[in-house]
Amino acid sequence: MNRVILDTDVASLSFKNRLPASLLARLGHAQFGITFVTLGELTQWATLRDWGPRNRARLAAWITPKAVLPYADDVAQRWGQISGRAIRRGRTRPANDTWIAACCLVFDLPLATLNVKDFADFAEHEGLTIVTA
Repeated sequence: MNRVILDTDVASLSFKNRLPASLLARLGHAQFGITFVTLGELTQWATLRDWGPRNRARLAAWITPKAVLPYADDVAQRWGQISGRAIRRGRTRPANDTWIAACCLVFDLPLATLNVKDFADFAEHEGLTIVTA
């Protein structure tokens, strides 16, 4: 595994240096990336906690070496497709999880998450590759 996208839960634990050893072993020496959604969620997290300059600088330093998968038209179209199919199956998923899945599918990258239930439907029906502990 060369590159892997971190779901927000895993990104948060990675930032705090608290990734479970079993997940670290599965990830090996993969290059970590995040999606634009996780970037937004981490920024929201810092804002809600009223972080000062030191903690915001730590977060920025953690994010800087990582690839951030961007919003793009093909990501939006894939979001619409997988969201629509999930709704038709009666398996509506949270919007942010669907955006993360769409990014991974468009860029053909696996997703590291500890919230497997949030992405299991996309793995089963859309081909999303999940890496977990």
